[in-house]
Amino acid sequence: MKKLTNWLKGPTALAALAGVAAAAVVLSVAELIGAFFTARATPIIALGSTFIDFTPPWLKDFAIATFGTNDKAALFAGMGLTIFLLACVLGAVAYRKWALGVAGVLLMGAVIVASVVTRASVEPLDAIPSLIGTAAGLVVLRLLMTRLWRMRQWPGVAADVAAKGAERPATTRRAFFAATGITAAAAAIAATGGRLLSAARSNVAQARESLQLPSPAKAAPAIPAGVQSAAPGVTPWVTPNNEFYRIDTALSVPEINAQDWELRVHGLVEQEVTLTFQDLLDAELIESHVTLTCVSNPVGGNLAGNAKWLGFPLREVLKMARPTEGADMVLSTSEDGFSASTPLEVLQDDRDAMLAIGMNGEPLPLEHGYPVRMVVPGLYGFVSATKWVVDLEVTRFADSKAYWTDRGWSERGPIKTMARVEVPKSFAQVAAGKVAIGGTAWAQTRGITKVEVQIDNGPWTEAVLSTEASVVTWRQWSFEWDATPGPHYIKARATDGTGEVQTDKRADPVPDGASGWQSVMVTVQ
Repeated sequence: MKKLTNWLKGPTALAALAGVAAAAVVLSVAELIGAFFTARATPIIALGSTFIDFTPPWLKDFAIATFGTNDKAALFAGMGLTIFLLACVLGAVAYRKWALGVAGVLLMGAVIVASVVTRASVEPLDAIPSLIGTAAGLVVLRLLMTRLWRMRQWPGVAADVAAKGAERPATTRRAFFAATGITAAAAAIAATGGRLLSAARSNVAQARESLQLPSPAKAAPAIPAGVQSAAPGVTPWVTPNNEFYRIDTALSVPEINAQDWELRVHGLVEQEVTLTFQDLLDAELIESHVTLTCVSNPVGGNLAGNAKWLGFPLREVLKMARPTEGADMVLSTSEDGFSASTPLEVLQDDRDAMLAIGMNGEPLPLEHGYPVRMVVPGLYGFVSATKWVVDLEVTRFADSKAYWTDRGWSERGPIKTMARVEVPKSFAQVAAGKVAIGGTAWAQTRGITKVEVQIDNGPWTEAVLSTEASVVTWRQWSFEWDATPGPHYIKARATDGTGEVQTDKRADPVPDGASGWQSVMVTVQ
């Protein structure tokens, strides 16, 4: 312990602290200046987005399975720790060999700039914040190192002459800590100022709030009575916007002015088409309740949601473009560079795939794709639900690869039949007697015709299905169980409209969605 205390008071630890202060300056100055550039020009966003781009499927799946919709917060925390450790090392290196420290800082700056300029919709000039931030960080590092070198040169730090001049090193040490503290405070102020400036300069949120959505030419059918499960605690049939799951690759939510938004439709078409947001507002819009599901949703997971969407049918868009013979896929691309491969025939049939502009009666929330996203019933989101969509290329599966397809996931992603036990929760303790079991099942475009429940290894017993609203929405269910004391396992399985029973074969989400029966353990007292 004494050795550790001495080390923490020693020059190497102080040099590491100087490296952390310099790194904070790099990031904060870039954040402040980046307020006048695109949000993706800031180092943290650019580095994080680059990391996501190179994330192998197994690591992405692990992150979502472990952290769920908090995966981005976990990424930022991991990045912060990594930057902290690298800054400590660079500070210690710069203390001993300034030239090597400078080289390390410049190398990190080059990595940051490369991450920035390779982002979608980013111009070369957007590297300016990172360049200025790196320069400012080097200046601060040099100033702090100079103070440390003076401490090292002053003879009073040596034990054999401590009695001769102890005051000068202490003063120098206090000056170092004062300079470091001032630097940290200035960095915090700069970072906060950058965020406030970015918020002040952006009027996208205000424009969204003032947007009045038109009435649909084809309104969604009224929700029939009895769609909600009779079991208390089951998730609402309509998922509120603020509770709807969010899984995407955008660390910084793209802010697109609806008046500037355009969608280009091109590729294997007879006529290229460009649509504006006003074109969508003036079109004959449709409204539909549709359940969306993420391919990363584990068995029993909560990465599924049901909402009422307002939009323009994609089949009508494709009618304008007139795909040519041989085309079998539409590659949709987001403002942030994400892309999805959707089978062409799925966008042309009667399932009401749409360019959505509204969600549950209001304009799309920014984080769910404002101003325009795709909603395609029956397919996992990674091949269909492109948010902030700006480009549709009619092409062939043989010729083009989408973002996750290029990383080992399947080309087509039909949603698998799934039943989820929501109450009681796993590891819950319940009283003996009548216990309400309930949950949700889905098989979009096929519908759910039966849900069965099994207690321990007993027989499968049919549950009570709630009313079906449509085959593109989930269906809830309930089951009354006469519970006896002791530990028990509850399983559920669904049968879809084609007669196919949910498989018990366990499969991980990669490459085309999880499968298997959920098992919930409860203790009856």
